[in-house]
Amino acid sequence: MKKALMLSVALLATTVAAQAAELPARIKSRGTIISAIVPNYPPLDLRDPKTNELTGFDVELGNALAAKLGVKMQWQETSFDQMLASVRTGRVDIILSGMSDLKTRQDTATFIDYLRSGSQFFTQADRAAEFKTPEALCGKAVGASRRTALVNDIKVFSDAECVAKGRPEIRVVGTEGSADARTQLRQGRIDAAMQGGETLPYIMAQEPNTYALVGEPVRYTLMGIAVGKEETELQNALADGLRGLIADGTYAKLLEKWSLTPSAIPEVQVNGGN
Repeated sequence: MKKALMLSVALLATTVAAQAAELPARIKSRGTIISAIVPNYPPLDLRDPKTNELTGFDVELGNALAAKLGVKMQWQETSFDQMLASVRTGRVDIILSGMSDLKTRQDTATFIDYLRSGSQFFTQADRAAEFKTPEALCGKAVGASRRTALVNDIKVFSDAECVAKGRPEIRVVGTEGSADARTQLRQGRIDAAMQGGETLPYIMAQEPNTYALVGEPVRYTLMGIAVGKEETELQNALADGLRGLIADGTYAKLLEKWSLTPSAIPEVQVNGGN
């Protein structure tokens, strides 16, 4: 009797797990998951300079995830400012485009976390000796994309490590994305910049002897696939699919391909960001 009960419970658990991995009917019948993307954040999201095709870690992960769930990924380019509104209003099913999972965003969407990001200062290679530690940036101009949480990360660091210790504050310069921050850095209009540390090995390989890291990341966050808050069926399917990609080694292979292995997460979380 006890064995029969245990078997029934196990079968029920298996059935529930299988049901949790089912995509919503509208997506199954359509055959595609529609994802918002902004292809300006290499190596996560970019266009191949030779073919102009969408590529990057997010694109390859998204395509593999959709295939795992028996459909295809349909990429829809949008602006960063419009991404959360697009998923909230149902114009897209998900956002898979290097978006940080922040508590302030969890009011709008649920995040299935898939990558770790570190807020990393960097400067021009020929000024590396001038800025050996992040504290050396006190009183200097530091740029970061104004659409991200990085500008606040710079201010928080400045308040704690500069102002609170009697040093001049960092002058935060909001830029039109990370590419603009790097342009201003090369032009000498700012002294340093900040962007997600997961992107810098790729950038530094593409532009050798141009940039140098300044210390270690000052804050770590998680990146997540954003899904509508009421879309629990889709959330569960994506989380299960992502766990499958981790288990079968696809996740690790893509991380290695795009020089992102240090940014790996040990397990899938939901709304793990803060």
